[in-house]
Amino acid sequence: MNRVSVPTASAVFVKSLLVATLALSSIAGAAEAQRPAKPDAAKGATLYDSGDNARGLPACLSCHGANGNSTIAANPKLSNQIEAYTHKQLVDFTTPQRVNPVMTTYAKMLTDEEKRNISAYLAVQKTKQGAAKSKDTIELGRKIYRGGIAEKGVAACASCHGANAGGIPVQYPRLAGQHQDYTTAQLVAFRTGARNNSPQMTTLAQRLSDTEMKAVADYIAGLR
Repeated sequence: MNRVSVPTASAVFVKSLLVATLALSSIAGAAEAQRPAKPDAAKGATLYDSGDNARGLPACLSCHGANGNSTIAANPKLSNQIEAYTHKQLVDFTTPQRVNPVMTTYAKMLTDEEKRNISAYLAVQKTKQGAAKSKDTIELGRKIYRGGIAEKGVAACASCHGANAGGIPVQYPRLAGQHQDYTTAQLVAFRTGARNNSPQMTTLAQRLSDTEMKAVADYIAGLR
C-alpha cells in the first residue's frame, strides 16, 4: 500500500493555503479598485467657485452663494451640509426621483467623483446664521419641530433632524438656518410628489397644512 509521506502532505497543505491567500488578496484588491477615491475638497472648491467653461458648467456659487451660503431665498444654503446627503441629492437629480430644470441639467454634467468632491467641500464650510421672521407662528413651529402633531400622525422633526436641526450623518440632512422659502417649497414638493426621493417626508408632508409648513420652516430658519 502506498502511503503519503508527512513532508508531501505538508507541502500540499502549504500549497493550498498559498492558493487561498492569493485568492483572498485578489478579491480584496478588486474591491479596493472599485471603491471610490477619497473626495478631494480642494478640487470641489475650484469647481464650486469657477465651474467649467469648457463644458458650459456654471459656478455653483452663482446660485448658492460663496461657501454655500446662498443669499437667494429660493435657493438652499449648502454650507455645512452632511457630505453623504449632498452627494445623494446630486445623484438623485439625475433620476426621476428629483427633477429640477436647473439642477438636473447640471448634475448630469458632473462625474460621480466631482459630485463627491463638491459635497466634501461644502461639508466643511461654515453656515451663516438665519433667523425666524414671524412672531405669530414661532410657537406653532417650535411645537411641530420639537413634538410633532400627534393627532395627525406627524412625528417631531427633531426625532430625525436632531434637536438643533444639525441632521444625522448619512441619514438625515442638516436644516438649521435654511431659508424659509426653500424649506416650505420642499415640503410642498414632497406633498405633491414633485419631489419623490424620501418616502418618510412624502408621508409627513401630506399631513401638514400650508400654515403648519410655513410655521415650522420659519422656526427652522432660526435654529443654529
